[in-house]
Amino acid sequence: MRAVRLPVVCSLVVAVAAFGAAGRGASNKSSSGTGTVAAGKPIVIGAAIDQTALMSSFDGPALAAAQLEVNKVNAAGGVAGHKLQFQVQNTQLKPDRTKAAASDLVSKGAQMLWVTCDVDFATPAIQVGLNAKLLTVSPCIGTDQMGPQRFGSAGKLAFTYGNVAQDEGSAVAQLAINKGWKTASVVTDKQIVYSVNVCKSFTKKFTELGGKVLDQESWTQGDHTIGNVVSKVNAKKADTIALCTTTSPDLPTFVSGVRGVGNKASIIGAWELDGAYWLPKDPKVSDNIWLTTYASVYGDDPSKDVQGLIDQLKSGGKAPVTGGFVTGAAAIDGIVAALKQTNGDTDGAKLAAAMEKFQNLPTISGNVSFSPTLHSVFGREYRIIHIENGKPKYDSSLKAPGLADIT
Repeated sequence: MRAVRLPVVCSLVVAVAAFGAAGRGASNKSSSGTGTVAAGKPIVIGAAIDQTALMSSFDGPALAAAQLEVNKVNAAGGVAGHKLQFQVQNTQLKPDRTKAAASDLVSKGAQMLWVTCDVDFATPAIQVGLNAKLLTVSPCIGTDQMGPQRFGSAGKLAFTYGNVAQDEGSAVAQLAINKGWKTASVVTDKQIVYSVNVCKSFTKKFTELGGKVLDQESWTQGDHTIGNVVSKVNAKKADTIALCTTTSPDLPTFVSGVRGVGNKASIIGAWELDGAYWLPKDPKVSDNIWLTTYASVYGDDPSKDVQGLIDQLKSGGKAPVTGGFVTGAAAIDGIVAALKQTNGDTDGAKLAAAMEKFQNLPTISGNVSFSPTLHSVFGREYRIIHIENGKPKYDSSLKAPGLADIT
């Protein structure tokens, strides 16, 4: 997923043990895809992520959660005789810097690469990882492009622990049907592919489930047409409004515009609507909003493990603002599961082959599945968040009724 003009709501400070000795101790074969790691030496995950720019509010919480999961793994003895260790470099979302950061991490002995939560921003780093034949993982890219779809055969080594948009849009459609909403206006922000794909998937699955789409509207963040979109949506009087956009200034403007004329239709969306910080201040405006996400950060997540992770992050001054943080911990769960299958061998092809076969793999975020063609998560259970009178709360959980076919 890519965020545009998002406020930086989290900062990341990760304490990492000295890397030089680990880099020298690891086999220099790791950059060629072979997986020999000297006995007792750590398995190093090189993270080329954004710590200061637009993606920091996604990358930071995901890495903070991943570090806590690594600490738990290491406290239990590590995996296959090895501790896990992060080495982090800030990409600043600059393409040249992103490539240089990834190259430096690989040259210093990283056995796998961890990249930012948007596939376009991450591509320079992903290509470095794939060229070095390393397993390359993002915690929360939300499209089907993190894998063979975009990177061809080399993309067999690329995975994301974010839900694929075809699954998210399908889940939002099922939510609408479950609530008895039979008609919908679909409103798409064309700024990023993730948002476009979520709305396409909603439209396809909602129609298949018996719903009727009354209207399709679109705009691009910052193009100053959001007022026209609001007017057209208000004229249709649909039961629900499926809204696909990131938390830009246009989002509260849209919500305020809909509610300002007395339109009380439910507003529904996916993870990109999560986070109470964007809500209009008037609680009467911030009402009857529903969304699917990975976890509830509002003190009421149904999983004790997830709530415990949130509490740890809060105590460390890194309280998450959206449920996406949990995908960082889930990615570590997946990496550990793959390493166990390879008995600690970090060869990229072997680890990828293990991951590709994950079917309902238990992680802290729920069960995770991949396929030979889809290296983004599908089939994971969603948390449904209901925003009522300006207050978000956990409502229930559901799974998508299958992937929406938007090809």
